[in-house]
Amino acid sequence: MKILIVHIHIKPEYIEEFITATTANASNSALEPGIARFDFFQQEDDPTRFVLVEVYRDEEATIKHKETAHYHAWREAVVEMMAEPRYGIKYENVFPNDTGW
Repeated sequence: MKILIVHIHIKPEYIEEFITATTANASNSALEPGIARFDFFQQEDDPTRFVLVEVYRDEEATIKHKETAHYHAWREAVVEMMAEPRYGIKYENVFPNDTGW
């Protein structure tokens, strides 16, 4: 498994619009065969901060995801909404080894 945790800070006036765009992207991403999980979180004490947790079955799935129409549409739609550039941190799954995802 390949895990990517993406941190996103949005301008306050775009919160609802960002949630709509990102929910559409997450819903489509979750249908990709190479994605085991695709979670979308909003920070409780600062609603302008969000996290995406993307769990891919392998490296090839990470590449294929970035080639999808829904990813490109999302990226274009939200770029101006961001208060600062988003950033992702890559992780490898340690435990459990067989998640059933």
